Formats: sequence, C-alpha cells, structure tokens
Amino acid sequence: MATLGDVAALAGVSISAVSRVLSNDASARVSPATRERITDAAKSLNYRPNFAGRALRFSRSNVIALIVPDLTNAVFAELMRGVEEGALERGYVVLLARAEDMQPGGEMIDRLLGEGRVDGVLLQVGDHVAQEALDSMLEAPNPTVLVNSVHPGFSGSVTLDDVAAGRLATEHLLGLGHTRIALINGLETTYTAQQRAVGYREALGRASAAAPERITWHGYEPRAGRMSLTELMGDAEPPTAVVVANINSAIGVLGEARVLGIRVPEELSVVAVHDAWTAENTWPPLTTVKMPLYELGRHGVDTLYARLHGEEIADTVVAEPAPELRVRESTAPPAA
Repeated sequence: MATLGDVAALAGVSISAVSRVLSNDASARVSPATRERITDAAKSLNYRPNFAGRALRFSRSNVIALIVPDLTNAVFAELMRGVEEGALERGYVVLLARAEDMQPGGEMIDRLLGEGRVDGVLLQVGDHVAQEALDSMLEAPNPTVLVNSVHPGFSGSVTLDDVAAGRLATEHLLGLGHTRIALINGLETTYTAQQRAVGYREALGRASAAAPERITWHGYEPRAGRMSLTELMGDAEPPTAVVVANINSAIGVLGEARVLGIRVPEELSVVAVHDAWTAENTWPPLTTVKMPLYELGRHGVDTLYARLHGEEIADTVVAEPAPELRVRESTAPPAA
C-alpha cells in the first residue's frame, strides 16, 4: 500500500507538501505544476489517505451531514447528487439523515454533533421540525448551512428562486387563457411556500383579466393536495387551473381529481413546482417547473466548505440555471 513518502519520492517533493496538497490544505504554498505532479503521482500509485489518522491529526472527520425531511422523496434525488459530487471533489464523504429525527434533546443531534462524527451540516428542515430542535442545531459548534430555508438572525442559507418558480407556473396557465387560477401551497409558515406565493401573486397582478387570488396552505404531501382540491372545488366558482407548489402534493391533486370525476386537463389544468421521474409517470404526465436542485446541492457544499475554513458567508439564492417550464399533458386551454 502506497504511503505519503512514496508519493513524495515519485513527485520529487517533500512529504509535508504532499500532505497539504492531498488534504486540500489552504495553506499549501505550491505551484500549479507541482500540485499537478503530486496528484498525478498519487493516482499512479493508487494512494489512499488514512482518514482515521488524518481525523486525529487535524480534529476533522472529513464527513459532512446532509439532513433532509424524507430520504425517500424523489424531489431530493438531484439535491443529494449535487451534494455528493461537490463533497467528493473537496475530499469529503456525506452522511444522510432525516429531519424527522430532529427532536429537542434527541439522540441524533447529540450523536452527530456532540461526538464529532461530522465536521459540518447541510440542513433542510421539514415542515414539522420543532423550533427548539432547529435552535439547538444552529447553536451547535459545528458549522451549519441551511438549505431551502432561512432563519431569523442566522446567516448562511442557500435557497432557490422560488418567487420565479411561482411566477413562471402561473404565467404558463395565464398564457393558456385561464383566469380562475388557484395556488395549492405548503404550510403558511414555510419559507418556500411564502416565496412561491409571492411569485403567484406577481403573475396574477400583471394579468388584468385574472380573478382574485385563491390559496390553500395545507402542506406539500399528497394528502395535502387531496384536501386542497376538495376545498377548492367547493367554491362557488372553482378554479379551472391550479399551481401546485410541490410535485408530491400535485400527485395527490391528480388522485383526488379522479375521485371527484374531474378530467385533467379538460376541466382542470395542473402545473407543479419541482420536476422528478414521478412527473413523467403520473396520468396525465405532469407539467412542472424544474428547479436547479443539483446546483443547489453543489453550492451548499461550497458554502459549508467556506464556513468550515472560517470565512464569513451570507445568504445566497441559486438562480442559475433559471427555473425551467417543462410542458407535459396536465395543462391545456380552459374548456369553452
């Protein structure tokens, strides 16, 4: 098994230079040519670092935690891929955990943070995480970056352009000729739901023929979509189209539409925020607004890496690439 000394001998440099370069030490004072020679030598010798020894030496585990509301949620697949690839490039591995395990005084927080198992945390909180648990996470000494949410007094969040997403989805329906458009949204306390509502209102406000806003605030789960559609269809003038703020809720909308005997898109057009493999496999296939979740994951790792190395970071909106409308079969002009 190759050692640091073997790599140093092949590259013609000191062992300390090899150690700094291969550990991504910011203090490494080497030229680009020397850095390339070291990395080429490590590859040719199939050198593998001793992470246990490195963790003891630098008080680092080279592990970051990604905590999301639900590991089985298809929406998070691209986010996870971005985090994993970004972490790998910086010499880190990723530990996955569920936000539902975050409870005040809970074992997960103590074991992740108190025992030094991870160097830092990328955290996307769920709708029902207790405020005390979130406060405990953000007060821990381990650097944390919030994903898709912001917290009063906390600097260091990476979010998406949810305003643009809500606006784009609504403009698509307006362009088809719909005027009675409702928003099936997340909980009113959720940052992403608040932002998507802003975009929805902006689009309606620019359309003089549009009816007044109609918003439900029941959550992002399929059952919330079902509940919202039943509520909306009880209105004196029900909508002919809905923007659904999350694809999982939109799947519930499609299911409830079948129960209620409402044809999609002939009697009700449906467009959802977020795109996943599930969108193409519903019936009808869902029109969606694709968000840059992969880029969000990579940007989250970059931000956490900066925080790990003592840099001051501000809240950031990942706006590139911009939200993209993907038209499928769930939207059409309103019936005459």
